[in-house]
Amino acid sequence: MKALMLSLAIAAGAALVAAPAAMRPAGHVAAASVQEPDGRALYLKNCRQCHGATGEPSAQSKHKYPKIKTLRDPAFLAARSDDSLVTVIKKGAGKDMKSLANKLTPEQMVAVAKYVRTLPNSH
Repeated sequence: MKALMLSLAIAAGAALVAAPAAMRPAGHVAAASVQEPDGRALYLKNCRQCHGATGEPSAQSKHKYPKIKTLRDPAFLAARSDDSLVTVIKKGAGKDMKSLANKLTPEQMVAVAKYVRTLPNSH
């Protein structure tokens, strides 16, 4: 009996995942449809204005924020873990960089940190 109930539950779950979106309960998200946040798009929206599109701050940003970091610098990134990059995104840095905790989810912060790691290799 337990085996039959388990088989029915598995079959129902498989049918739900395979069902067209219109037939699924509201709020149901199939595991395969969950996408990782776009770190590049999030960076361009939230970080570009100060750190530049390529991770190199503009002269104006460097003048306004003398301690701003160049995110294209491989040595700068090598000295920091992904967790430390996420912490800076989450909590801010000093008086100039404000926290993005109210703008980005934890998953989005990780995606931005991963994208920042690619900046030294971008053109």
